[in-house]
Amino acid sequence: MGVKYSPFDYAIHDDPFPVYARLLEEAPLYRNDEADFWALSRHADVTAALADHARYSSSHGPLLDRPPWGPDASAALSFVAMDPPGHTELRTPVSRGFTARRVAAMEPRIREIARRHLAEALQHGTFDFIEDFAVRVPLDVVSELVGVPESDRDEVRRLAARSLHREDSTQEVTADGAAAGAALLEYYSGLIARRRAEPADDMISVLTASLRDEEIVPILFVLLAAGSETTTNLLGHAWYWAWRYPEQREIAFGGDVTGWIEESLRYDPPAVGVARLLTEDTELYGTRVPAGSRMWLIIAAANRDPRVFPDPGRYDLRRDTTDLLSFSGGRHYCMGATLGRMEARIALEELVAAVAEYEIDPSGLRRSHMGNVRGFATMPTTVKPR
Repeated sequence: MGVKYSPFDYAIHDDPFPVYARLLEEAPLYRNDEADFWALSRHADVTAALADHARYSSSHGPLLDRPPWGPDASAALSFVAMDPPGHTELRTPVSRGFTARRVAAMEPRIREIARRHLAEALQHGTFDFIEDFAVRVPLDVVSELVGVPESDRDEVRRLAARSLHREDSTQEVTADGAAAGAALLEYYSGLIARRRAEPADDMISVLTASLRDEEIVPILFVLLAAGSETTTNLLGHAWYWAWRYPEQREIAFGGDVTGWIEESLRYDPPAVGVARLLTEDTELYGTRVPAGSRMWLIIAAANRDPRVFPDPGRYDLRRDTTDLLSFSGGRHYCMGATLGRMEARIALEELVAAVAEYEIDPSGLRRSHMGNVRGFATMPTTVKPR
């Protein structure tokens, strides 16, 4: 029987790697008739597609879910669902909030945030690593960058998670998800209005100087939902796989936090893949794929391509991860990559400094279910402090 793959399959969410291995060898160009998409999994193919925005367009958005996939995806996802020149025009003002100088200046505040949440979690001895720490740190950091008041951050995170959730293995937005999305958009609109009246030292105030409200709202959705979710899942995977592989945990706790982050990004990336619209008939592996097709670029599979990463199923903090694709590529390379890496480094440094040993209760592990990202929703952890 041929390999079967869908990013909406909950069983694949639990353990996608055997399926990725089969796709890489048996079906580097894969067709899912039921969900109506094609998929590329090999590193060379995914890299080339990410770089070719003319042929592999972002105009319908990076998500296979219907909606937001479609010609109006930019209404919800801003520049993430655009090609140049519109993509450049909107991405440029946002990128000013992620300059190297600005990101570096945030380090003391990020460390303060991480220490505060970690101290609260460690008081209990046993805590949920995801909800009590991995969610809170990146949400606070992105919220502070954007300008969301601290008192509102838990509610913003809750609404964002609800708005992105998909029930069962369908692509449909649930009624609850739609309501959460509407509430989130209403909240952002009110926050923008307050910043127009009283500017502050935050990204919303910067954006109000050059963009209309209807342009700013989807940008905030992307930054607050996708930005925090990605780092949350990176932290969760780093913590989980280091627990699963004690010999690698020794390396991580011995000081190689950078290797810990980079190998976790390769081995189990937060972003599973990105969607693109094929703009012209293209022959791939002897098959003509017609213009207008939905193409799913499986970043997580490309990161395990043995043609680039020898013995890809081995979690090895000392391997060369230069060619990982976890932050996408081309014009849509994640502008928050430097900030996300810094957040993860600081959070893991604080954990290493405070925790001597830890155990995860596997019976309490539960995964989140979103087609384009992979991560944990809960991770019960018991620690022995230093």
